[in-house]
Amino acid sequence: MRKLEGKTAIITGGSGGIGRAAGKLFVGEGARVVLVDLNESALQDAVKFIGNENVSYVVSDVTQPDQVQDFVNVTVERHGGIDILIANAGIEGETNLIIDTPVEMFDKVMAVNVKGVWLSLKYVMPVMKNAGGGSVVITSSTAGVKGSMGMSPYSTSKHAVIGLMRSATLEGSSMGIRVNTVNPSPIQTRMMRSIEEQRSSHPTLAVYSTVDEVQKTLASNNPMKRYGEPEEVARLMMFLASDDSSYCNGGVYMVDGGITAGSL
Repeated sequence: MRKLEGKTAIITGGSGGIGRAAGKLFVGEGARVVLVDLNESALQDAVKFIGNENVSYVVSDVTQPDQVQDFVNVTVERHGGIDILIANAGIEGETNLIIDTPVEMFDKVMAVNVKGVWLSLKYVMPVMKNAGGGSVVITSSTAGVKGSMGMSPYSTSKHAVIGLMRSATLEGSSMGIRVNTVNPSPIQTRMMRSIEEQRSSHPTLAVYSTVDEVQKTLASNNPMKRYGEPEEVARLMMFLASDDSSYCNGGVYMVDGGITAGSL
């Protein structure tokens, strides 16, 4: 039997590299998947990439309570309930020193990366409770367990969702809801292309002059000497979403090639 047979999953940030990879893996394991993101064209591309009748999408801004409630309601109307939430929506923000970071940029990153997760929990958890439980997987980062120079809003947000996960674990356990985070190191996605470009062009933080040099340096700093692939993160998400991880709750799961092993 497939690991997610008959289960319904919401994946926020569903049109991005990790979201698409998780969607494809989940439907392959029998789940009905609803992708959530802001850009309808990107969502349509993700549905085409996944190529399965059990995937659909909802256009939604995770920072807006009414829109979060809407994608929850739509999922319940389509599939009768919600068994899995992959709270994956996130933005990197702008690379800058703290003293040069606009307040508006800090607020924007925190709104998407933290408030968006909190709202998703707020509206999904009651549905899971009424059905007897479920699994929530929140995307944090290696930047959620250590500092990240030039990315203080992002790092702050990824630390914050670990705290949010721990609170949700304590509240959700009596409802049959398990909550965990996955913490990727650099993964081959659009977000990393953006970070590499910013790192190579920033007037203060640019140590390397080209995107290629930034990527090679970040990869060489990893014990496995490479970036991760979206599918490698998705496989961990699938494990935590499935009954294989039935006693995994309140955990911070690294998928980072060992990069944090020498720095924690």
